[in-house]
Amino acid sequence: METEPLLTGSIDQGPVDYGSKCEDGQRGPLSSKGSSCPDPEASCRLHGDDDDVYIQQAVVFLEDAIQYRSINHRVDCRSLNLYRWYYSRLCQWGLGTTIAVILGLAFFERPSSLSLTSDPRYRPAPWEPACGVTESIEMVCLCIFIVDFAVKSYLIGWDELLKTKWLIGYILVIAASIIDWTLSISMLCDEALRVRRLIRPFFLLQNSSLMKKTLKCLKRTLPEMASVILLLALHLCLFTMFGMLLFAKTENPEHNGEWETYFRDLPQALSSLLVLLTTANNPDVMIPAYSLNRGYSIFFILFSVFGTYFLMNLLTAIIYNQFRGYLLISIQTSIHRRRLGVQAAFVVLCCQGRAHTKLLTGEQDEQVQVAAVLEVMQRVQMKSYYRHAIIKKIAADGCLTGQAFQRLFDELDKDQIKEHPPKPEYRQLYLQRLQNGISHYSVTVLGNALALANVICICTVLVLDSEKTVTERDDYLEVINCLFILFYVLEMALKIFALGWRGYLSYRSNIFDGVLTILLLMLQISIFSVYKLPFCRRKEKHGLMSLWEMVRLINMLIVFRFLRIISDIKLMALVASTLVDLVKNLRAFAGILMVVYYVYAVLGIWLFQGAISPPAHDSISNSSMENISANFSMECGTYEQLEYWPNNFDDFASSLVMLYNIMVVNNWHVFTDAYTRYTTEWSKVYFVSWWLISSVMWVNLFIALILENFTYRWDRSHAFTVVDVERTAYQTSVQLMFREHVQEPTEEQLVATLQQHPHLHLAW
Repeated sequence: METEPLLTGSIDQGPVDYGSKCEDGQRGPLSSKGSSCPDPEASCRLHGDDDDVYIQQAVVFLEDAIQYRSINHRVDCRSLNLYRWYYSRLCQWGLGTTIAVILGLAFFERPSSLSLTSDPRYRPAPWEPACGVTESIEMVCLCIFIVDFAVKSYLIGWDELLKTKWLIGYILVIAASIIDWTLSISMLCDEALRVRRLIRPFFLLQNSSLMKKTLKCLKRTLPEMASVILLLALHLCLFTMFGMLLFAKTENPEHNGEWETYFRDLPQALSSLLVLLTTANNPDVMIPAYSLNRGYSIFFILFSVFGTYFLMNLLTAIIYNQFRGYLLISIQTSIHRRRLGVQAAFVVLCCQGRAHTKLLTGEQDEQVQVAAVLEVMQRVQMKSYYRHAIIKKIAADGCLTGQAFQRLFDELDKDQIKEHPPKPEYRQLYLQRLQNGISHYSVTVLGNALALANVICICTVLVLDSEKTVTERDDYLEVINCLFILFYVLEMALKIFALGWRGYLSYRSNIFDGVLTILLLMLQISIFSVYKLPFCRRKEKHGLMSLWEMVRLINMLIVFRFLRIISDIKLMALVASTLVDLVKNLRAFAGILMVVYYVYAVLGIWLFQGAISPPAHDSISNSSMENISANFSMECGTYEQLEYWPNNFDDFASSLVMLYNIMVVNNWHVFTDAYTRYTTEWSKVYFVSWWLISSVMWVNLFIALILENFTYRWDRSHAFTVVDVERTAYQTSVQLMFREHVQEPTEEQLVATLQQHPHLHLAW
């Protein structure tokens, strides 16, 4: 979970006179030369040890720098303890769980999603909790949010609170939710609309700094997007006019197929070409005209080439380019925060040992004692790898200047290299030779070849026995699998012998391979113990699974185990690691999409719940197709003929699936047409706006960021071998992806920003 900066305003604020004055009425400079110090009496009057105050402040400032947080918070002892507790793993995990719970209530509230199917023809009445159950859980979550707001407000102070729009919006959303909650309770949970469901995603947005940065970047990108969308709309309207002129109604009814189906009026013509822009109705839209004259195909080809391949891709490029520019500005702020946090830690550590340092060095440049830095590093919460790397760079004794102190934390931008434990040493010569032979790369190739052979055997048997029932199938596949499993066990044992237990488990690929091998061995032993040889009791079921079910599970695990080859092929390993990294580090971008999904799902329930009512299942089975056709349109390709009944807005879960199907844009015009017929023409506004936001804007942006992430990792591992890729644990984040394009802040900028700290009171 991403940490939330307490101050989300601009770092380039005007000079505000915070803190105490110096003797001559001027503020003391906060540079590495002659830096002024936070007054310990003003910071912690109730504590006697001033040095410990400076150490604690430095620890918190460094933790802020590591997490890209703002340092503009209270720095007295009690506030620092509260601050560290608030950003502890337990507290942040609890806050994230609370957000997940309040968002998940939509699946249980009316209309409930607790049914096996979303098809209204077969869906039983879903279970709905009694009034007050979900409301009680929601009120507990809202109380936690109130405490969260109170803690944040106290830590940054009243003046900074009034400057933070997100926190002001936070309390307004909480207040609106409580008011709507009160109305629900007073109406015994029988209200038509729950407005608070629409604003719940705000809790997710305000808790992620990167989501807020992303949203701000999208807001600034909208003007550039609007120009291309306007050009796209002009292209659509122009071809719509041409289409209505080309395919006007004629005297011959046999030549009116295109007009009747796609160009009868302006809304229908616009809808047809808009769907063609997504290629969802190609070539259906041109068939009636194309069957009369092949020249009509030129109209549709020109429309698709200029619209789909030129303008849509141009829109993607502009979205990515503009968004990337604004994101760089936002990442610049994050880098500034890191450097500012390190600079603030250096300043307070200088104050902790100022007199002693000057006596020893006789220099005017401020320096910090190594002993103080080591004490701080032991108390800072960070990954152990980076802690050891930073401590390793610190000299054994002496002092550190400001620049040297900043350079220590360049280790945070480096990749983590995982060192594998040394191999066990054997005294016997034949064991040493055996160990060297097993460690050779050819053994890994042999293991992959046998795994491939096992998969080919399974595929061959499945093809040959595709028409046979379970009882008609032979037992040779089970025997073949047993032989391969014995080899897998032998391979695992030999690797453990060559690498040792610790060395074997230090490779993620070995862990994956070993777990599956043990599962396969256990399943094979279970089959032998229950069904014996030969396997002649396929119909009988002993225990939880029948013989065929166990064999099928073994086949699935064998096929899944074949993914072990990914770690042995550099490009595949890089692609796989990129996918894993995307899940961890680009979740903010997916989080924005989830917010939009949530809002549109709630709107869809409000607008279209129960709009489409299918015929009862019993009436379908007892009536003829003619009677059904009389009541429902069964034209080929329609919602009814394709039996798209499970795709609806009758509950929250089905609404999410419905929105996903529209985002994919395959047959999305079928849903648009159905809801237009069952409700109103204005329903198209909902579906088109969702297509623009999800498919045009967000999916294209997400694809571009995937490419950026992969390019970043590929460039950094271009000279690596397969073993190096396995050993290198990339710490890829959005900040690091754009790190080389970000300009480092100067010392003057850091000093100017640090002088504006609202709570770090300064004294000579």
